[in-house]
Amino acid sequence: MAKKKNWRQADPHADREARKYDRPIPSRELILDWLEKSGAPADFGQIAKGFDLADEVDRRALDRRLAAMMRDGQIMRNRRGDYCLTRHLPVVAGSVIGHRDGFGFLRPDEGGEDVFLPPGQMRELMDGDRALVRVSKEDERGRREGRVVDVLERRPAELAGRYFEEQGIGFVSPDHPRLHHDVLIPRERRGQARPGEMVRIELVEYPSRHTQPIGQVVEVLGDQRAPGIEIELAISAHALPHEWPAEVLAEAEAFGSEIPRDAVTGRLDLRDLALVTIDGEDARDFDDAVYCEPTQRGWKLIVAIADVSHYVQPGSALDDEAELRGTSVYFPDRVIPMLPEALSNGLCSLNPDVERLCMVCEMHIDRAGKVARANFHKGVMRSAARLTYTEVAAVIAGDKKARGRRKALLGRIEALHDLYNVLRHARDKRGAIDFETTETRIVFDSERKITAIEPTQRNDAHKLIEECMIAANVAAAKFLKKHKMPTLYRVHAGPNEEKLTQLRDFLGTLGLSLGGGDSPEPMHYAKLLEKIAGREDAHLIQTVLLRSLSQAVYSPQLEGHFGLALEAYAHFTSPIRRYPDLLVHRAIGHVLDGGGQSDFRYNGREMERLGRHCSDTERRADEATRDAVSWLKAEFMLDKVGEEFDGLITGVTSFGLFVELKGLFVEGLAHVSTLSNDYYRYDPVRHQLVGERSGQIYQLGDALRVRVLRVNLDDRKIDFEPVGKAATARKRRRRHA
Repeated sequence: MAKKKNWRQADPHADREARKYDRPIPSRELILDWLEKSGAPADFGQIAKGFDLADEVDRRALDRRLAAMMRDGQIMRNRRGDYCLTRHLPVVAGSVIGHRDGFGFLRPDEGGEDVFLPPGQMRELMDGDRALVRVSKEDERGRREGRVVDVLERRPAELAGRYFEEQGIGFVSPDHPRLHHDVLIPRERRGQARPGEMVRIELVEYPSRHTQPIGQVVEVLGDQRAPGIEIELAISAHALPHEWPAEVLAEAEAFGSEIPRDAVTGRLDLRDLALVTIDGEDARDFDDAVYCEPTQRGWKLIVAIADVSHYVQPGSALDDEAELRGTSVYFPDRVIPMLPEALSNGLCSLNPDVERLCMVCEMHIDRAGKVARANFHKGVMRSAARLTYTEVAAVIAGDKKARGRRKALLGRIEALHDLYNVLRHARDKRGAIDFETTETRIVFDSERKITAIEPTQRNDAHKLIEECMIAANVAAAKFLKKHKMPTLYRVHAGPNEEKLTQLRDFLGTLGLSLGGGDSPEPMHYAKLLEKIAGREDAHLIQTVLLRSLSQAVYSPQLEGHFGLALEAYAHFTSPIRRYPDLLVHRAIGHVLDGGGQSDFRYNGREMERLGRHCSDTERRADEATRDAVSWLKAEFMLDKVGEEFDGLITGVTSFGLFVELKGLFVEGLAHVSTLSNDYYRYDPVRHQLVGERSGQIYQLGDALRVRVLRVNLDDRKIDFEPVGKAATARKRRRRHA
C-alpha cells in the first residue's frame, strides 16, 4: 500500500495535480489503482489511511474527489458504504434520456447501445440525470434493459411549465417533451401563480421510487403568448445556464477594454497586415479574420483567431462557467453567450481598428489546393475592416459601387476568391459531401411576433470563409497530432451497418446503388449525389442519404470527419462561442510555449469527459433552439387554422406524414387517420404509406396540399389533413406474387 512518504513518487500524475492544486492529494488514477490492488471494496477511512491522509484538509479534499469519481461513474458505494470499482461490476454509467410516456433510456458514457429503462425504473429519474444501472435482461424487442443502482448526479433544479390546481392541489406540468413527472407545488410555495399561467420553478425535492418531485415557484412568466416567452421556456426546459455569477463578471471586467502592453511581448506582430473579418450583417462578435496574398507557388493564407485562452485561464471562474455552458446558444433575435459580453463582444472580438491578441495559423497553399506548409503563432493584430458576406459577394460579382467602397482591399478579396476556387476544387476532388439544405431566418414585428419566415441564401463569400476555416481546422488537428497532444477532435462517423443496409435497400427500389461495399467512403456519397442531380426525386434521395449519417461529436480519438472527407479535423476557429475550440487553443499554445504531452494540464481521460460534455452541450443548445423555433412557428400558425397550403412530405412514419409548407417552412403532421378512406401500410424501405385498397402512395419527397386542422402551442404541434387526393402522390396497383 502507498504511504504518505512515497505516494507522490508512485503517482504518475503527481506533477499535474501539483500544478492544479496548492495542496494536492492522490490522483484519480492512483486511487483507482489502489482499489484495484486492494482486491476488495474499501471505506473512506481505509482509503485515507492507505495514503496516510490524516490532516482534516486532506481528508475533505479526498472526500470531494471520491464524490466526483462517483458522479463520473468510476466508483460506487455498496450497501455497506464501501467504495468499489464499477468496472468490476455489471453496471453502466451514463446520462438519462426521458420520454413523456414514462419510460426512458440510459446513454452510456463509454458509448455503445442505449439501455432501456422501463417506467418503474424511471420513477426516481428525470431526463438529464446521470445514473448507474445494472443491465438485468433483454426485453421482448431485444433491447438491453436496466435497473437503477444509483443516481450519480441530478439535472439542474430549474424547470418551467404550466401551473394547474385540481381539488386544491397545485402542480406544474413541465414544458419539456422528455419530462414525465408533474411537480407538486405546496400552497406556501406557489407565490403569485394562477392556474393556467406559465411559471419558472425550482425543485426542492427530486422524485424517489415512492414520491413525486416537489418544487416552488420562483417566477411567474405569464400568459403563454407573452413576447419572448418561448426563449424563457426553452432556457428552463433544457436547463441552460443563462445568469452570470458575480465572480465571473468580475473576472471578465477586470481585464478592461484594451490589451495589456506586456501581453504583446514575444508575439508575431500583424498590426500592419490587412486582416479583415467577414460575417453576417447582424454579427456582434468577430472571432476570425483572414488575409490572403498570391505567391509564386500559390497563396499565403493567414487565419487569425481571437486568443481567448490568454484571458480564460484553467481553474478560473470564467473557465468553469465557459465549460459549464459549453457553447453559445443562438435563438432567433437573442443569444446566450458562452463568455460575458466584456470578452465576447469586447476584448476578444476582432473589431476593426483596435489591437487584439490572436492565435495565428499561417498556411502556404499550392495551386492544387494542398497545404504545403502550416505554422502556428501567438500574435497581435488590428483588423483593417469589418466586411459582410453581402458586401464581399458584391465585390466578387463586380458591383462597381461595392468595389469602389472597398478599393483598398480589392487585391486581398480577389486573392481570397481565387484561393477559394482552388480549395473548392480540392474539396470536390477528395469527395466531400455537399447536401443542398435550406436555412431560414425568422422576421419579427415591433411586438416580437413573426411576420415571415425567409430562406437565407449562401453566396461565394460564405463558402470562401468556410473553406478558409476548414483549412485552419485541419492544420490545427495535424499540428496536435504531430505533437501527440491530448485534445478534442471533431469526429463524424460514416453510416453504421443498420443504416447502411436500410439505405441500400431504399436505393435498390429506385435502381440506384452506393459504391464502397460494406465501407463506403465520402466520395461514394458525393458521386451518387452528382448522379441524381436533376432527377425529380433528387430531394427524396438526398434526404435519405443525409439521414443515414451519424451526428458529429467531439472526441479525443482521431477518427476523421466523414462528411468533409478528412482524416484529421478539429475545431480551432470559434473559441468565443465553443469550448472545444478553447481547449484546442490551449493545447497549441502549450506546444508553442515549449511544453509537451507529459506536462500538459489535460490527459486522455479528462478529454474523454470533456468530449462527452461538449457534445452534450452542443446537442442541448440545438434542442433548445429547435424548441423555441417550433413554438414560434406554432404560434405563427394559430390564426391559419382552416386555411389550405401546398406542402412537401418530409417524413413518413407508420402513424402519418410530416409535411413542410412551401414558402412558409413550417412542418406539421398529417395523421394516418386523416388520409383517404383506406387502411395504409407503412413501407420503411421505400419511405411510403401505401393504401391497401386504393393503391394510393404517399412517399417522402411528394408534394401534398393540406389544410391546417389544429395547432397545439403546449406541445408545439401542428396538425394537417390532406385536401382531396394529392396531385403528385403516386398510385400503384398491388402486385400479387
